[in-house]
Amino acid sequence: MKHLWIFCLLLISFSACAPSEEELMKVGLEKMDSQNWADAVAQFDQVLEKNPTQITALNAKGVALFQQGKIKEAIPLFDQAILADSSNYKPWFNRGNANMELNNYKAALADFNLAAALDPSQLDILFNRGTTLLTMEAYEDALLDFQAVVQKEPNHAEAHFRLAKANLGMNDPIHGMESLTNTVNLDPKNGEAYYLLGVTRMSALGQKNEGCADLKMALSLGYKEAETWIKDFCEAK
Repeated sequence: MKHLWIFCLLLISFSACAPSEEELMKVGLEKMDSQNWADAVAQFDQVLEKNPTQITALNAKGVALFQQGKIKEAIPLFDQAILADSSNYKPWFNRGNANMELNNYKAALADFNLAAALDPSQLDILFNRGTTLLTMEAYEDALLDFQAVVQKEPNHAEAHFRLAKANLGMNDPIHGMESLTNTVNLDPKNGEAYYLLGVTRMSALGQKNEGCADLKMALSLGYKEAETWIKDFCEAK
């Protein structure tokens, strides 16, 4: 009985020393903050050994795998997180990002639609959904998402840029130029924005001098596509 009692005490001691689910999660999230993705995955694996349906661990492990470029491995984690709690927008959003990376645009759009329905206040969802729609050439729907983003975040340069592309895709050069002007005012190093601004000025409005200035700015910022336009339309013959 004496040996048995000591053995029991040892078991209790070991159990008391084992980190809790909450402690493991805390360390895992700290690893995420420091972008130590592999160690974060190891921490979340320990959490999932204790609780296989822990949605935060499932979702966070998926994100850590995603950040390592392991997109196909991340998707089943997001699937499991959705099964664990389909009312949480985060795994829907993250699975949408993974599908977008894999060029599965229809699947990405479906995921972003569900994420937006669960929490329409999340601008990242609208931005990424708009980007997916832009890639699918659904310009009118993309425009609505980017308009919603810039209304809430007027200094979001990339949203203005993609709004410009949606406007241009809809053959609306006036609003396209307005958005491109907003883009370069907010992000003066966006060479592609200067390029599109120059091309639009010249082709839609016949503003050669202004357009050439924009194209030369684009080239100076390293956007090589501007070079052909400059040679063809801006250099003296």
